[in-house]
Amino acid sequence: MTTHEQAPAVPAVPEAAPIRFDTKIAVLLREDLETWQRLNVTAFLVSGLSHQFPELVGEPYEDADAVGYLPMFRQPVLVFEGTKETLTNAHARVLSRALPRALFTSDLFGTGNDRDNRAAVRAVPTAELDLVGLAVHGPKNAVDKVLKGARMHP
Repeated sequence: MTTHEQAPAVPAVPEAAPIRFDTKIAVLLREDLETWQRLNVTAFLVSGLSHQFPELVGEPYEDADAVGYLPMFRQPVLVFEGTKETLTNAHARVLSRALPRALFTSDLFGTGNDRDNRAAVRAVPTAELDLVGLAVHGPKNAVDKVLKGARMHP
């Protein structure tokens, strides 16, 4: 584009009050994961929440040419990181509060399908799970308490 050309106009969105959410979707990742592992774990964890809480998913998207796209969560997913100890403590807190959660253990990096994933988790007692990721959904203050000691993912 030359200096005399203008960018195409984007349709104005009507001014509206910001949308506030009473709940929070959060993912906690162990800080020692490789980048590909962080992405993989996050994707797997949030898929469980969308199944359990279909109301978290918004409407389908469509571009200006009427090409359709799948719907996504209606609210942000906040990603945090912490040490193995932080993850273990968060897991204990999420269980004690009975909040909806999804987990990912280090054993799941060695499996290749849902059946084997479930068997790998089932084979380990709760206190011995080698957690690398945890997703939680619930009231903001309860989720914040679960994530105590974690920090926002860089």
